[in-house]
Amino acid sequence: MVDYVSDPALTQFLDLLLDVVCVVDSDGHFQYVSAACESVFGFTQEEMVGKTVQDLVHPDDREYTLNRARQVMAGTDSTQFENRYLRKDGEVVHIMWSARWSEEGQVRIGVARDITRRKQAELVQSALFRISQAAHRERDLGILLDQIHDIVAKLVPARGFYLGLWDYRDGRWNYPFSRDRENAGAAQAEGVEPLCEQVRIKGQTLLSGPGALTTGDTDISGSRSCYWLGAPLTSEQGVIGALVVRSDSPAAGFSEEHQQLLEFVADQVTVAISQQRLLARLEQRAQYDALTGLPNRALLDDRLQKAISVAERESGMLALLFVDMDDFKRVNDTLGHAAGDCLLQLTAQRLLASVRASDTVARLGGDEFIIVLEGLAATDHAQVLVDKIQGAFALPFELDHKPLLSPVSIGMALYPDDGTTPESLLRHADKRMYAAKETAAAQRTTPSDQEQPPGSDATQ
Repeated sequence: MVDYVSDPALTQFLDLLLDVVCVVDSDGHFQYVSAACESVFGFTQEEMVGKTVQDLVHPDDREYTLNRARQVMAGTDSTQFENRYLRKDGEVVHIMWSARWSEEGQVRIGVARDITRRKQAELVQSALFRISQAAHRERDLGILLDQIHDIVAKLVPARGFYLGLWDYRDGRWNYPFSRDRENAGAAQAEGVEPLCEQVRIKGQTLLSGPGALTTGDTDISGSRSCYWLGAPLTSEQGVIGALVVRSDSPAAGFSEEHQQLLEFVADQVTVAISQQRLLARLEQRAQYDALTGLPNRALLDDRLQKAISVAERESGMLALLFVDMDDFKRVNDTLGHAAGDCLLQLTAQRLLASVRASDTVARLGGDEFIIVLEGLAATDHAQVLVDKIQGAFALPFELDHKPLLSPVSIGMALYPDDGTTPESLLRHADKRMYAAKETAAAQRTTPSDQEQPPGSDATQ
């Protein structure tokens, strides 16, 4: 075998190169490596010589590397061939090779260039693009965070990944998303909430070593082996949450690049959450009555149609109640619109308290309400509820610290007896509501009594 590097002057020259020059025999053993091997692979020249290529190649790249080695040994020069090696400290290093086979010496001569930083930059750029794309495309926060976690996990040495959201109304943290390789109750992992709280208070990204924050003396984990990195989710309203990652590896820690990546991810998550909350508010305005919080006409139509479809499919029965407040105009005229609005809100609450959670109570407009009762076993059940509502409204409201009676008239329509469409059911219920109102008016007290201010009859 020809010794290609026996000349001391040549080896001194090769040792000046930033790239690693390698000589590998036909069995894959390193015969020579230049001095740069220690900065690239973590091994000294003495440690590497005698080892095989397969000893150091990343397990996932061994078969591919072996095939390329066979091609080189067959006489095909290889340039810009990339694979991964494992450094002495266990870290992955990306290598670009140029190699050729020496038939005379029966060795492969290769030059290895460390392209780890370039590959890392490419991965980060790709990750940033995919994260940004996902944040603007995916409306479901859980699915979005799953996608982000899968991307970030390949770039950040983290064993735990947590999203904490601060509830300003309740003054507490909740954790809609967490992934932890070791802790089943990841959201309760020791150290998550203390760091989230510090991030919220300081409004900045915080990096911690074992036991304490690097920006102060606050102990966040109670542990001497955990490394934490937390980035704030900052919106126009302030810090609304924190994105936190955890590492248990003393050798890993978190670099400045990891911090920048997490800050970018936090910004994208903030955008996604803000968009989600905006859409929720818009949907709320589009489907719910602003004053009472009840479903409006649009949402009522949708629910009623779905209820009819279910009843038709299951050969079931449903009831529609048309509820109208008898003296609402008089309350508005004598007590003012603010009192009228308050009475509408109290009426909505009383109607909700009278029905099942599965029933729909909607505000049709003005002082008119609709109740949809699904899954009725018999007509009598609907009448029982009508009587219950009438009984509830026989009791006075407390309005401006004064008792006020506000009776209602109710018209009922049944599916399928009175109709099989939303329009026909509403028409029948409306007609019967007016009939009930006329009956109630005929049973009222004398005209002199009617002229009394609203609520005065509640005390008689």
